[in-house]
Amino acid sequence: MKTALHIEDDNLKKAALRLRAINNKLRVIILQLIHKKGSLIVQDIYRKLKIEQSVASQHLAILRNANLVITKREGKCIYYSVNYQQLDFLHKTAQKFLEIRNTNPEKLEKN
Repeated sequence: MKTALHIEDDNLKKAALRLRAINNKLRVIILQLIHKKGSLIVQDIYRKLKIEQSVASQHLAILRNANLVITKREGKCIYYSVNYQQLDFLHKTAQKFLEIRNTNPEKLEKN
């Protein structure tokens, strides 16, 4: 007999925040661009994507609040890089949830 899935509220809330952050086409494109280049400043991002600087900054703020990008300040520039550790956390949490849901949906419980 399988045991019920227990996902801590805190982990579920973190995963939900991150999923909302990447549930946007432009933010996914920004993450892919940063991944491809390693790290970028906001000017590189808005120029490459041909968007307004304010739009790029708003989307980067959402990614930063969700802890999906890491920032590093060098002088006046802030470099953004992908937080692979958090993407891995998100992937594992979603995978665990879906695995249990698909095998035994009646066993889902919230702590």
